[in-house]
Amino acid sequence: MLRALHALDESATEVAKYFDKNVRKVVPTLGWEQEYFLVDKALADARPDITLTGRTLLGHASAKGQQLEDHYFGSIPSRVLSYMRDLEVECMLLGIPVKTRHNEVAPNQFELAPIFEEVNLAVDHNSLLMDVMQKVAERHNFRVLLHEKPFAGVNGSGKHNNWSMATDTGVNLLSPGKTPMSNLQFLTFFINTIKAVHNHEELVRASIASASNDHRLGANEAPPAIISIFIGDQLTKVLKELEGVSDGKLSPEEKTELKLNVVGKIPEIMLDNTDRNRTSPFAFTGNKFEFRAVGSSANCANPMITLNTIMAKQLKDFKAEVDRLVEQGMKKDDAIFNVLREYIKETRDILFEGDGYSDEWAAEAKRRGLSNNKTTPAALKAKVSKKAQELFAEMGVMNHVEVEARYEIEVEEYVKKIQIEGRVLGDIARNHVIPTAIRYQNMLIENVKGLKTIFEDDFKTIGKEQISLIREISEHIAGINSKVEAMTEERKKANTIEHAADRADAYCNHVKPFFDDIRYHCDKLELLVDDELWTLAKYRELLFTR
Repeated sequence: MLRALHALDESATEVAKYFDKNVRKVVPTLGWEQEYFLVDKALADARPDITLTGRTLLGHASAKGQQLEDHYFGSIPSRVLSYMRDLEVECMLLGIPVKTRHNEVAPNQFELAPIFEEVNLAVDHNSLLMDVMQKVAERHNFRVLLHEKPFAGVNGSGKHNNWSMATDTGVNLLSPGKTPMSNLQFLTFFINTIKAVHNHEELVRASIASASNDHRLGANEAPPAIISIFIGDQLTKVLKELEGVSDGKLSPEEKTELKLNVVGKIPEIMLDNTDRNRTSPFAFTGNKFEFRAVGSSANCANPMITLNTIMAKQLKDFKAEVDRLVEQGMKKDDAIFNVLREYIKETRDILFEGDGYSDEWAAEAKRRGLSNNKTTPAALKAKVSKKAQELFAEMGVMNHVEVEARYEIEVEEYVKKIQIEGRVLGDIARNHVIPTAIRYQNMLIENVKGLKTIFEDDFKTIGKEQISLIREISEHIAGINSKVEAMTEERKKANTIEHAADRADAYCNHVKPFFDDIRYHCDKLELLVDDELWTLAKYRELLFTR
């Protein structure tokens, strides 16, 4: 992280001096938004899956979920507010400048956010915060769930990383100014950020890859796995006008038109024009870029190392191109405009304003050549590509050994998490769900026997529904047993694979698919079995207990 910040400081400072010779340092800034769920500790402790994996591996949706959005727009529950206040006091004692607190969309989901800080400090504060959250929750008999998708059918949790750059002269480099020159500075860093993400979109996707975030990306509240950038209609129009600038040296008339009617008007169009397209993984939101695809349980360091490194590389290349044109006799402003115009042409494919969830966008993204790595094993491969290794080495951030070591650790972590989830799911299905279903089935059998004794020949008609229910329960029990056995066999096969990446692929493609099949049968039994017999806390209890 420190190496990436140093690399960006060096590259960004050199570019910033085009506009202000007094700049001596550029500091990347970060403001994270931490989303989380709060559930009653006693209820969470009654769920082995929450205890061991941080999420519910089974559970039928509650009749009421987030349809009304009444939690999002409602007041903070008093018990939760007491927790939040206690947490904020602890944060202030530790120097974590938390500022925002509010409900999120899903029931029992909340968010807090700090004042912007220098990236390295912000990363440390977020890591510390996640530990403090759990400790404070214990005092209030809560369990904090930081998993990206702890409950199926309702929103998951992210950690939006709001990123920008500031000079030691007090200027936000991603914020328009009051003069054409300061706006040209804004456009320079704005367009270079787009170019950096465009050139390294696979690596950006890899930086937020994890087994838990795979459940969230592409769901109804999170960006898709396709990395694209949203900048809004007004800034799109500005880029198109800049793209139309003639090649080479600008005429006095062109320069005046550009400065007054394009660059000069940026502050006006930026006013109250921030993005509300929640399907965008990387969006410009006024004076910063918001990296929305980061997961709630993630360490911000991973995406920040990647983002700052690719930006450092891009600004280094930009300065080299501009200086080359200046050496050839072109004025500095003309050279900057010429290079930026070419960047705009080259980065059209990464810009997208529409619905990121649509099938049409997936097809369009493929046509544009953008990656769509939906799973962690597929996404992580970009980290050890020749392109990525050369990037990190050139910028002095990591050598090939350091890159490969991190890759192997992340792959191994993925395998172990899926392995643990598979074991826990099999245990719950066979030791909780099936015995409970059989107990209820035995009650039904006794009921049918009684009906036969009383009604004799008519019992088949009178006991028709009970008999049908007995048969249905048996079918789901058989389904669970067969799928658990098949999953266990696939897990055994995967464990024999020596190469870590191949083992991760096996767990992803051959073990994990059984999770949904097993869950289907378990969730059906939850609806059939007597509520008093069901041993696991249900969604309606976990999500709506105040």
